[in-house]
Amino acid sequence: MTETQLSDLPLRDELHGQQPYGAPQLSVRAMLNVNETTYDVPAEVVDAIAREVRTAAQSLNRYPDREFTALRRKLAAYLTSESGAEIAAEQIWAGNGSNEVMQHILQAFAGPGRTVMSFPPTYSMYPLYARGVYSEYIAGTRSEDFAQDPDDVAAQIRAHRPHVVILCSPNNPTGTALSLDVVAAAYDAAQDSQTMVVVDEAYGEFRQPGTLSALTMLEGRPRLVVTRTMSKAFALAGGRIGYLAAAPAVTDALRLVRLPYHLSAVTQAAATAALDHAESLMANVERIKQQRDRLVTELTAMGLRPYPSDANFVLFGGLPDAHRAWQHLLDDGILIREVAIEGHLRVTAGTEAETTDFLNSLRTHLNG
Repeated sequence: MTETQLSDLPLRDELHGQQPYGAPQLSVRAMLNVNETTYDVPAEVVDAIAREVRTAAQSLNRYPDREFTALRRKLAAYLTSESGAEIAAEQIWAGNGSNEVMQHILQAFAGPGRTVMSFPPTYSMYPLYARGVYSEYIAGTRSEDFAQDPDDVAAQIRAHRPHVVILCSPNNPTGTALSLDVVAAAYDAAQDSQTMVVVDEAYGEFRQPGTLSALTMLEGRPRLVVTRTMSKAFALAGGRIGYLAAAPAVTDALRLVRLPYHLSAVTQAAATAALDHAESLMANVERIKQQRDRLVTELTAMGLRPYPSDANFVLFGGLPDAHRAWQHLLDDGILIREVAIEGHLRVTAGTEAETTDFLNSLRTHLNG
């Protein structure tokens, strides 16, 4: 029997020749390439998740709570405490990772004949989200140091009039957070075109002291959406739980496009248990931030150019041959991320031991 090839299938025209999103998943001693929390989930959190999941398992013959009511309440309480903004349960939406949440947003507000705009270099999934809902993707521009200026962002939005604009803060892969002046300027510029403004704060818990969340801007801005994830700060990358906060009308819109019972009872149970232990999980966030700042200091001392980071990773440049440095690290059992920026690599801030191993290996490469 002849094996069918991908090219033999009647794919949508725009999918021909495309590559799926992906990053290497290799078994090495230090996996510092996809910005996971490399600390193990604390034992008390594991036990709490196991108890909640066991309870949920007793009724798996029934569909889960379609409105994930308990989880929405806990997420609203957490965001209120974390950001200082008053967030109500009715403002919360959740999905299987922030990827699904973003997909819901674009299914509701983008689609055929509409446009989605973001500002590369940024999260590489944004064009894929747009393609998945048959929307045109518009690539905005940044300054040479990857910063974003309020006037420039506003001018680009007014020029292109996208249906959805995505601002990533802290930005992946650069690690830089936006000032709220940029968000305000973007929202004001989007008024005439009725553009939805999405601020992707996947790394929000890692921002530097004094850097405010866009959650503080939701009041009075019905087309502003702030997305978050439990994959990073809550060490639940394998749990696939993302969420957003916005005006209640936005969550009403997302109900129109979500699949029935999209958030399983097991997922809801795991997320609820983790939120009950937010304090212990945030202790690891502080440890990660210390290692991130250490990376910036020591990479600078090596003569490289790390960018100030509000995330759990550091982008650094100044490498004559970035791929050669990446390969040296991999041969040494340390996996970091190649990015589409010449002379640059990105490394996740891991444990103290992992950070030390990375720095020692890179130093050996540079001195070789």
